[in-house]
Amino acid sequence: MLYRMTTNSPIFGLRREIDRLFEDTFARDGSSFTPAVDIKENEAEIRLEAELPGIKPDNVEITAENGVLTVRGQKEAERKEGDERYHVVERTYGTFMRAFQLPQGVDENQIRADFEHGVLTVHIPKAALPQPKRIQIGVQGKQKEQAGVGTGTSNQRASSTRSNRGNEEVAQTR
Repeated sequence: MLYRMTTNSPIFGLRREIDRLFEDTFARDGSSFTPAVDIKENEAEIRLEAELPGIKPDNVEITAENGVLTVRGQKEAERKEGDERYHVVERTYGTFMRAFQLPQGVDENQIRADFEHGVLTVHIPKAALPQPKRIQIGVQGKQKEQAGVGTGTSNQRASSTRSNRGNEEVAQTR
């Protein structure tokens, strides 16, 4: 999982508005913005969906390098000065860049992307993780003893020694 964030709370709407205020205030002429992103995961892949309305797929670049997925692009301004005078400008234009740390176990070489109806969808397939290998522990001294127990030769010697001693004790008492 890349990260988990719950946006159902009203506080996140306030945060987005504050972020937008800072971007509009401190960005150079409003020349950068941050597109909204959803990240989903299932057993086969991680899917990143970014809202990029009004952006052409040719103006978007996606790279994956050293475990970081980067999406960057540019939305060209459509404003034309002339006869029209703008009263309100809320649409954002300019460049954007988002970077995401990829978790272990994804196949960076198989990442693919689709662009439809202003939504960029990046499919990040999961790779098969190597399973831990269980290693059998052997004790050298115990293995030799166990081999001797199963043959019966050492047991026969022990029982014959015991019986001989018993016979000697019986003979001594007579």
